[in-house]
Amino acid sequence: MPLKTHIDEAPTLNLTAMLDVMFLLIIFFMLGTRFVDEERQIGLRVPEVVDRGALSAAEDRKTVSVFRDGTILLDQKPVALEELTARLTALHSRSRNLGILVRGDAQGEFQQIAAVLNACKQAGIGELGISVRFLPMKK
Repeated sequence: MPLKTHIDEAPTLNLTAMLDVMFLLIIFFMLGTRFVDEERQIGLRVPEVVDRGALSAAEDRKTVSVFRDGTILLDQKPVALEELTARLTALHSRSRNLGILVRGDAQGEFQQIAAVLNACKQAGIGELGISVRFLPMKK
C-alpha cells in the first residue's frame, strides 16, 4: 500500500461568476429605484372612479363540433344544421364579440364543416376559428 509523501494543495474557489452576478444585481436595483423616484415626481393625477362591483365576465368562445356521422353539437348539446343559424344569431345578438371555434372530425366530410362555417357567416359571427392538431415534423 503506497503511502502519501506529499501534502495536496487545498482546492480554491473561483468566485468570479458570483461576483459578476452580484454587481449586475446591484446595478439593476440602483437603476430601478432611480426610475421609481422619477415617476413620483411627475405632476400627474390619475382619474378616480367609484367601485360599483365586478364587471360581468366576458363570454367564452362557443364550440361547434361536427362529427363524422354528421352530428353537430353546440356547446355539447345536439343541434340541427337549420337550427344552428338561429341559435348563433341569438347568441350574437346578446354578445357582439362572440367567437366560434369549429371542431370537425378529420375523417368526416368537409361539406358538413363548410355548412357549419356558412351558418356562422349567416349569423354574423366575425371571429371564427377551426381546431387542428399539429403533428411533429418528420425528418
